[in-house]
Amino acid sequence: MKLHANVIGEGSPFIILHGFLGMGDNWKTLGRRFANLGYQVHLVDQRNHGRSTHSNEFNYDIMAQDLLEYINSNTLDEVTLLGHSMGGKTAMNFATSYPTKVSKLLVADISPRFYPVHHDAILKGLSALDFTTISTRYEADIELSKYVTEIGTRQFLLKNLYWVEKGVLGLRINLPVLKENVEEVGEALDKSSLFSGPTLFLRGDKSEYIQFADEALIKQHFPNSKIVTISNAGHWLHAENPQEFYTAVSKFV
Repeated sequence: MKLHANVIGEGSPFIILHGFLGMGDNWKTLGRRFANLGYQVHLVDQRNHGRSTHSNEFNYDIMAQDLLEYINSNTLDEVTLLGHSMGGKTAMNFATSYPTKVSKLLVADISPRFYPVHHDAILKGLSALDFTTISTRYEADIELSKYVTEIGTRQFLLKNLYWVEKGVLGLRINLPVLKENVEEVGEALDKSSLFSGPTLFLRGDKSEYIQFADEALIKQHFPNSKIVTISNAGHWLHAENPQEFYTAVSKFV
């Protein structure tokens, strides 16, 4: 599996993993700021997302293996690894499986626990986009709004649109495989998984993804961890309060 990545800057390697239905480019603005701290930032597209290869296989074990192959093929050593939501689960799986490859781990608004499927409306909306009749981003937004009312979420999802050829739109994500395997996104970290390196969990104060009850579980898997709360932010905390998110991350790294 060859993962696509946008690499920014020079210095120690800093890998960022996006969330479900996202792509590395979602992190471009913050990536530039992290690069200015002296890092070579790798904005990676995970399999079945962005410009990376499509595959029928989709689970955290294999996505951690993808990341290992990416790190080895680019001769990276002791990376700083940050993941948001699904990317955070990949990052946790990777750090606990290959701890010598990670110098510092950052997990944005996701816990090691199990999460039930909650993307039904979004996946139905994306599936309803008929690109034999939809020929503009505006038309796609109108159709998607029947399923997803929140404009910010639609804007995030519609970043997956691209021109397959002149006048023909498509989605970069491998939607059929992601729909079929959506249960994998919420899978819990294996009970025996452990990473003893420095770890920072970041949660949005308006988000319910990391709850008070999760703190003991986080310490069980990541004993050298701390949790920072980002104010005025929900699950997309890096987009909703980017300055506070940047400050918390920069202090940790």
